[in-house]
Amino acid sequence: MDSVKLILTSALMSSFVSVMAEEDSVKRKFNLGAYGEAVMTRNFYSDNIYRYKYPYEHKDDASHGRFDLPHMAINMGYDFGKGWSVGMEIEFEHGGTESAVEYEADESGEYEAEVEKGGEVALEQLWVNKAFKQGMFNIRAGEIVVPVGQANAYHMPNEFFTVYRHEGESSILPNTWHQVGLSFWGKTKYVNYEMQFLSGLDSERFGSENFVHYGCVSPYEFKIANSYAAATRVTVKPADGVRLSLSGYLGRTFKNTLAHPSAKYDDVKGRLGIGSLDFYVNRGAWIVRGGATYAHLGDAQTITEFNNTLPLHHGQDGSPSKHQPVGESALATSLELGWNMLSVVPKAEAKQKLYLFGAYEYYDSMLEGSQKESYNWCGKNRFAVGLNYMPVNGVIVKAEYSKRYLNDMDESAANANNTHVGHTDEPLGQYNDEPSISLGVTFVGWFIK
Repeated sequence: MDSVKLILTSALMSSFVSVMAEEDSVKRKFNLGAYGEAVMTRNFYSDNIYRYKYPYEHKDDASHGRFDLPHMAINMGYDFGKGWSVGMEIEFEHGGTESAVEYEADESGEYEAEVEKGGEVALEQLWVNKAFKQGMFNIRAGEIVVPVGQANAYHMPNEFFTVYRHEGESSILPNTWHQVGLSFWGKTKYVNYEMQFLSGLDSERFGSENFVHYGCVSPYEFKIANSYAAATRVTVKPADGVRLSLSGYLGRTFKNTLAHPSAKYDDVKGRLGIGSLDFYVNRGAWIVRGGATYAHLGDAQTITEFNNTLPLHHGQDGSPSKHQPVGESALATSLELGWNMLSVVPKAEAKQKLYLFGAYEYYDSMLEGSQKESYNWCGKNRFAVGLNYMPVNGVIVKAEYSKRYLNDMDESAANANNTHVGHTDEPLGQYNDEPSISLGVTFVGWFIK
């Protein structure tokens, strides 16, 4: 009898160990992570839509505040073995969306579509990857991140000190830029590389303040691919904590839409070229990040003229075009410097960090263009100082004071504004400064990896 019990116990223990090993294997193959941000901001400047056209009229407007959930993303992946894996990222911007069809009893019993909350929900990544030679060469296909510029390659909240992502690149380029495409990538000890084949951006959605930012967003259930583009990124890591990256993009943007231009536009291509350099240094108690991105758009004036011929968007009718002048070129630069103040405290826990940081950006979505004189306010300098407190790995509490300075107003625009307000003795040649304070709580973590 005892021998039977021993056999049964041994069999049960063997089954239990087998199940646990199988579950452990699944856990090792399955990855689950997330990151998110909750932010409060008080802006000490006007939010009137005419504050740049008639700045003098709005220089004493009241401040305004905001609570926001800029980004919340869930990352998942699974390793099937033999080099095959999948990955996905679902992002909720500004709290997602809340919409429903409601039956209005007090409005003749009508059914109405109600939008209760703004925001966006996007499937930012969904790809299948095949790895060769231990990851030195990979082929990836699906919805992928386009790593052009610093803000697209490093967009999680522990990869920048400021409360919000860098304004410059986030304004002039899509952010986080993701499209369906094909990627060839790999990494070695000192070099990471990636080359991508994508559909071109849509020039119908370009604008003044945001340049090509909305060009990768399709209002349809599919992404039009009448034109194609290529993107690349190369990162060199010469030493621990040091990174230098070059990235670029080249593609056509005109006629990559459902609109059918007339024959007079046959030679218009709307070629977009982007070049970007960024670096990162993490040595001891110091972190320095910086970068510069320049973009040039061919046929910008013709694109502006064509977009203005499209029907205006009213309700569900018309084109999604912004009907705004588009610049011929755009520029974004940034620099961040942070020092861990706890590095001088002998008994401070190693995992705790308190960074004092300063940041500077200059960006201009209308660096060159036929209507630049009316859009000088698109050129902005932004300074920020603040703190990042990291009580444990993965959690960051951020505080920041920032001030945005706009380029001087063009003389003709200043004279027009002067005439509008009826004053001749006021210094109207400068746009109003835009100071603000922001507080944020963020997290980044892999729960299963």
